[in-house]
Amino acid sequence: MIDFENVSKTYPNGTNALHNVSLHIDKAEFVFIVGASGAGKSTFLKLIMREETPTSGEITINGNKLSKLKKRHVPYLRRHMGIVFQDFRLIDKMNVFDNVAFAMRAVGENTATVKKRVPYVLDLVGLKDKMKCKPSELSGGEQQRVSLARALVNNPEIIVADEPTGNIDPELSHEIIELLTRINSMGTTVLVVTHEHELVREFNQRVITIDKGEVISDSATMQRVYADAEKPDSDTLIDSAAPAELPVEEPATEAPVAEAPAAENVLPVTPKVSAEPETEELTDSVAAKPEEIAAVEALPAAEEPQEVLTDAVAATPEEIAAIEALIQAEQPLEEKPKEVPPSAEELIADNNFDEITFDSAYNAPESFETEALPVVSKDAEPQTAAADRE
Repeated sequence: MIDFENVSKTYPNGTNALHNVSLHIDKAEFVFIVGASGAGKSTFLKLIMREETPTSGEITINGNKLSKLKKRHVPYLRRHMGIVFQDFRLIDKMNVFDNVAFAMRAVGENTATVKKRVPYVLDLVGLKDKMKCKPSELSGGEQQRVSLARALVNNPEIIVADEPTGNIDPELSHEIIELLTRINSMGTTVLVVTHEHELVREFNQRVITIDKGEVISDSATMQRVYADAEKPDSDTLIDSAAPAELPVEEPATEAPVAEAPAAENVLPVTPKVSAEPETEELTDSVAAKPEEIAAVEALPAAEEPQEVLTDAVAATPEEIAAIEALIQAEQPLEEKPKEVPPSAEELIADNNFDEITFDSAYNAPESFETEALPVVSKDAEPQTAAADRE
């Protein structure tokens, strides 16, 4: 939007108003320009409005380099600006409506647009009911608002206010700055030159401080410095991106295995007993009772002996008897020898033909011949049941 590049301004009398000023103002930004009297604030605004030209350096506004701008094009540049003066500069012979409409008529707006636009802007600054009044009939704050309405009526991109609160009381000054803040929220760039530091601190906006023709502080620059300070530099990023050295793994030392305490209520598992079982020797800490040893010896060789009970869990004689009965019940019964039926040869030798079965006939010797059955033709007539019985 607005760029100053190493701008310096020296008047013919030798006054060095600005020296090597460089800054940038974005579009739709609100900027306070503060400094003592004679610091160079007014010269700064005159360079922007092209009332003065810089001794050295370059000023660029909306892409236009002012050093190359011809004088006949200066009015077109100012049409994009609205100027609010400290002494109001109102025409006493005109009423409020005509003072505001004068700016529109100067740029060639038609009457219909003027009648529609002026009341809207006066309502925006709170003076719609004062349209018929003369400037002399208004207070200082009201005259300043008329001057502000005149700066807004052409819908400029930049509002330049040179000490807009210099001739009004603090309460009205607050109202004027609030009104400029509302205008800025609509997308208009606002530059306010003031020396009221308390008013500046009340509104949280960018502040440029000029002293003896030099910019000694810029809140936007400090914000960028703080933002850059929070960001890691390239060396930090490289160091953080470098792979960390992997720690050398030391051989793991086996932790000593803690011996589990001997449990009194644990039933020890007895190994399988071979064909000739041998009774294991019991330790003094877990001594078997005579009844338990007898129960183990009474078990058959093919079966596994029951687990030896400890003193803490002793089996009663009734339980031992029940276990022995269960073991005997599970013993396999002796199989009877399978009876083999007599063969056909034996039956023939005993003349017992009625007991010849299929199995015995199948096992008959080769010498035994059976009578051949007659062959019946398919065409033969079936015999009667009586013949079958005979």
